[in-house]
Amino acid sequence: MKFAVIVFPGSNCDRDMYHAVKEVAGAEAELVWYTDTSKLENVDGILLPGGFSYGDYLRSGSMASTSDVMHKIREHASKGKPVLGVCNGFQILTESGLLPGALMRNKHLSFMCHQEELVVEDNQTFFTSLYEKGEVVRYPIAHGEGNYFCDDVTLQALKANNQIVFTYKHNPNGSIENIAGIRNKQGNVLGMMPHPERAVEELLGSDDGLKLFKSMIANWRDSYAVNA
Repeated sequence: MKFAVIVFPGSNCDRDMYHAVKEVAGAEAELVWYTDTSKLENVDGILLPGGFSYGDYLRSGSMASTSDVMHKIREHASKGKPVLGVCNGFQILTESGLLPGALMRNKHLSFMCHQEELVVEDNQTFFTSLYEKGEVVRYPIAHGEGNYFCDDVTLQALKANNQIVFTYKHNPNGSIENIAGIRNKQGNVLGMMPHPERAVEELLGSDDGLKLFKSMIANWRDSYAVNA
């Protein structure tokens, strides 16, 4: 499986993501500058890393969501290929309409950076199949605008379609229903505020995030074997 790690001006978790999927999970990966859209033609998965794309100007993720590369990413997602957005990547996915809702300022209006416990609400996804349902995992968070919000109609739809993938065990930022990560209805786009790529080795304090990337690789291999 080959991943493209999209690099925007201001991305700062791109090399963490690259290291996680290539050096630890063992997949192919390439750092792709956001204007090099031709490099997305032959990739199997797209990763939108954290950071401060365009300096979080206007709103976090809003500038990046209008870039040309997002057209290619929409095409990629429409074909059922996996897209993972972490932190700023999650913000970009909501701003671009690939995921519903929005990320607002943390309830205490301060930047937060620490380990957080999450609950795996759905392990029947492309991204979480190696976890147990209800499993508690530890990922770090590092955000100032991670407070997930959506209206009641959207929230009910998320629940009805099992689109809530991760919740916080102890909500740090005020996210509605403790939401830490959601997927699209089709199931191939996941956005989350906590950082699985920073939790792939015990040296970092947790290797709980490694199962997420290995789930993606395993499910891609299964899909490839079926379609081969």
